[in-house]
Amino acid sequence: MLLCLDAGNTRLKYGIFDGRGWRVQKAAGHDALEGLAATLPAAPERIVACNVAGDAMRRRIEGLAATLGIPLDWLASTHAACGVKNGYDKPQQLGADRWAALIAARGLHEGPALVVMAGTATTIDALDGDGVFRGGFILPGLALMRASLARNTADLPHAAGHYRARPTNTDDAIVSGAIHATLGAIERLHATLGSEAPCLLSGGAAAELAPHMSLPCRLVDNLVLEGLARYGRMNA
Repeated sequence: MLLCLDAGNTRLKYGIFDGRGWRVQKAAGHDALEGLAATLPAAPERIVACNVAGDAMRRRIEGLAATLGIPLDWLASTHAACGVKNGYDKPQQLGADRWAALIAARGLHEGPALVVMAGTATTIDALDGDGVFRGGFILPGLALMRASLARNTADLPHAAGHYRARPTNTDDAIVSGAIHATLGAIERLHATLGSEAPCLLSGGAAAELAPHMSLPCRLVDNLVLEGLARYGRMNA
């Protein structure tokens, strides 16, 4: 029984994997970690975790493992794992969440795939048919794009508009511009993989992007958790 923890920039995602499937998957604020042990539906035997939320969060996860009295395995980016080869110039610099998502993608699809994580930041990563990570993009997430315009300009609002193909008001123009900018980056990197490569799309803003995708697209809940579970199974 694995407890998988994905500590992201703004949220904690966690799940219990029993070897066949998920007992539970949830997302919460970082503060949920303190009471997490009491809410789990089953007692885990091991924790597999990745963390991009800093040293304080790392220590809190280590404290949870100590409270539960179970081993803790950190997923960190390496040269290769679970059938994926890391093509980053310095493999250890690749974010652990991106590495987990690539591991999940390789388990879900054997051929080339584009892996898109749409959260606080949006990451767009190319995985070729041999399982080699060929590089990717990092963009501000949709909400961050909108917030940056409101914060750094005098006359633009914190937009609460809607997507429009041809926006005719400022709020819609900001929301639509953020979506189109992200879709453009997705489409340009996808073109390097071939038209048949699916886009595996996950993250809190995935549902906002998905209706406007022109590429073959598969929504995957909690792709990072899927990668952590795969890593945990293959490194038991």
